[in-house]
Amino acid sequence: CAIKAAHVLSEIAKNEEMKKPCIEADLVLTLIPLLESTDQEMLFHAGRAIGHICYDNRNLQEELVKVGIIPSLVRILTDYAESEPLVHVALLALYNLADLDTAKEALSRTKVAEQLVKQLRRAENHERLEIVFEVLQALAENDALKVQLVEAGVQEVLSEILLRLQGSSRAEDTCIVKAASDLIVSLLLGDTLSPQFALLISIIVFLILLIYLVFPLSSDGNCLRMVQLGVVHQLLDLLEKHVQSGDTSVQHAALSALQNLAIPVVSKVQMLEEGVTERIETLLRSESPPVHVKLLGTLRMLADGQADAAEILGQDPMLLHRLVQWCNANDHAGIQGEAHRLLASILHHNRSQEVVKAIQEAQGVKHLVSMTKSEHAAMQNEALNALAIASAIDLEILEESFKESQLVQSLHKLLQNDNTSPEVKYNSMGLLCSLINSGNLRQEIEEDKIKETLEQLCCHSNANVVKEAVTTLRILRGET
Repeated sequence: CAIKAAHVLSEIAKNEEMKKPCIEADLVLTLIPLLESTDQEMLFHAGRAIGHICYDNRNLQEELVKVGIIPSLVRILTDYAESEPLVHVALLALYNLADLDTAKEALSRTKVAEQLVKQLRRAENHERLEIVFEVLQALAENDALKVQLVEAGVQEVLSEILLRLQGSSRAEDTCIVKAASDLIVSLLLGDTLSPQFALLISIIVFLILLIYLVFPLSSDGNCLRMVQLGVVHQLLDLLEKHVQSGDTSVQHAALSALQNLAIPVVSKVQMLEEGVTERIETLLRSESPPVHVKLLGTLRMLADGQADAAEILGQDPMLLHRLVQWCNANDHAGIQGEAHRLLASILHHNRSQEVVKAIQEAQGVKHLVSMTKSEHAAMQNEALNALAIASAIDLEILEESFKESQLVQSLHKLLQNDNTSPEVKYNSMGLLCSLINSGNLRQEIEEDKIKETLEQLCCHSNANVVKEAVTTLRILRGET
C-alpha cells in the first residue's frame, strides 16, 4: 500500500491548505526513507509528495538537508539517469534546495556536478535545459562545486549548446543562450576554464574570458587587469548599444560581468577613477527595469567600502530623486529592493553630514524606515545600520522625518515580534540608543512603553540581545 499512499499524498499536498496537516502529521520524515527504494514508482510518488509538502518552506527544506536527502537525490540522478519522470522529480527537488548553503555543502561531497552535466548534455527540450541551468547557476556560487563543474566538462557542453543555437531568433532559444551566458559569467572568476569558451560565446563574455586566460593571476588580479585594459568601458559601450536595440540576453550578460568586476576592492578604485559611476548613471535614464536592477546592484557594489563613491552618489540630486521614485515602484519589486539597498549603502559607507542632508532633502529617509519592515533580515539590518549612522551624524535634521514615518513604533514592533532575528533586535536597540538623544523621540519611546519590552528581552535566549537590552534600559533610565 505504500506506493498508493505516497501517490495519494503527492496529490493531496498540491493543495496549500493541506500542507500544514501533512507537516503536523510528520509525513515528511515518514516519506524520506522511501527514497532509498529501488521501485521507480515508489521513488516518483514519494519524491513528488515531499516536494509538494516542502515547497516554499525554508525551515522544512533545511530539515530535509539535515536528515540526508541530498545523497538520495543524487543517487536517483545517477541510478535512473534515463528515467525522465524520476530525473524531473530529482531536478525539481535540487532546484528548491540549491539556494541553501547547507545544501551546497552537502552537494559538494557528492558527484552531483558530473550528473548535472550529463543531464545538460542529454536534455532535449527547453524546459529541461532551463531547470538544469537554474540548478547549475545556484551551485556555481559555491567554490568547491564551481571547480567540480569545470572538471566535469560543463564548458564543453555549454560550447555545444551555444554553437547549436547560434543565430537563432526564437524566444525560447534566446532564453537558453541567456542562461548559458549567466552561467559562464558565474564561472568566470573561478578556476581555469576551457579556451573553447572564447571561440563560441557572445562578444562580451569573449572579452572577459580571453583576458582571464591570457593573464592567469588571482581573481582580484584578473579583475584589475580587465579594468586596466578597458574591458569595463567596452562592456558599457556594448550595453548602451543593446539597451537601445532591446537585446536582453546581451544586456544581462554585460551587467552580470560588470557586477563581478565591481566586487574586488582593487577594481572598485580603478573603476571609480575612470568615471564608471557617471556612465552607469547615464544608463539609468533608460526605460528598461531589468537593466535598472542590475545597474543599481553594480552601483551598490562600487559604493561598498568606498567612501568616495558613496559621496559621489549621495550628492547627486538627480540620482537620489530617481532612487526615491524607484522606492515607490510597487510593480517592480526588484528595482524597489535595489533602490532601498543603494540608499542604505550610500549612508553606511560615506557617513558625511552633506550626504545625510541630501538624502533627507530628497525625502529618502522615510523609505529607509520602511525598509526596516522588509521580509528579509539582511535588508532590515542594512536599513537599521544606515539609520543609526545617520542619527549619530545629524539627528536634529532627521528628527521630523523619523516622527512622520513612525520609526519608534516600527522599532518597537521589531522588538516585540518573536520572529524577528536576534541580529535585527540587536540593531534595533542600537538605533534606539541613538534616538534617545532627541527629546521628542525619547518622549515617543516612553509613551510607547518600550521599557517593558526591553525588560522582557533581558531574558532572551540570545546573549547579545540580552546585553543590548540591559544597556538600552540603563541609558533610558539615565544610569549611564
